[in-house]
Amino acid sequence: MMKRFGLGLSLWVLFLAQGFAQDAFTQGEEFFLQDKPQEAIPFLELVLAENPANVRAALYLGISYQQLDRLDEAIAVFLKILPRGGDETARIAFNLGNAYYNKGSVKYADMYYTRAIEADPAYASAYLNRANILIRSGALLEAVSDYEQYLSLEPRSPKRPRIEELIGYIKEEFAAKEPRGIEAELPAQAEVERKQGLLNETSDSLQAAAEETAGLSAGGEDVLEYEDQLETE
Repeated sequence: MMKRFGLGLSLWVLFLAQGFAQDAFTQGEEFFLQDKPQEAIPFLELVLAENPANVRAALYLGISYQQLDRLDEAIAVFLKILPRGGDETARIAFNLGNAYYNKGSVKYADMYYTRAIEADPAYASAYLNRANILIRSGALLEAVSDYEQYLSLEPRSPKRPRIEELIGYIKEEFAAKEPRGIEAELPAQAEVERKQGLLNETSDSLQAAAEETAGLSAGGEDVLEYEDQLETE
């Protein structure tokens, strides 16, 4: 009789713990969807302490950290959950790319934007942000390819006029290139640096943030559209 009572008590404690974790997730998700990262974080941290494999809680927590510029914590959360990301792998990798980009780590940002594209070849914002990385590394024609892929996936993007202008400028620059003599080398280098600076500035302003990507929902069919709060422009 005592043994049965002990077993029943254990199951009841487990039930209460699961209920508490679910309630914490509901509260954290609600604050997250209301764009209140500071309030969401404690609840989401509780959920992950109870269940580190909760992918949605980890994704919400990582983005909340990003919104508060707690980039190292965001990266740690995303890296931990990425191997078991499942359907959210592309979104986790994309946000990892954003976190590294905001830290100034172009190499890792490029790597994780590519990982997002590999997981979901239709992930438009990953193409856009990888194009911006390619601009900074001087791989301009490769950047044009990614910009064009982004526009094919997001034909009504409000960024379209600026991207098309940037594409046109890059193509004109390549078409106008001519061999220069040694005497023109220094002025030419200064001009190259000036133009690269302009390209970098423009590409930075096009950076897509987590808020721009659709698909984070409360679990139903409604899709949450974020406002563009992490724009660098």
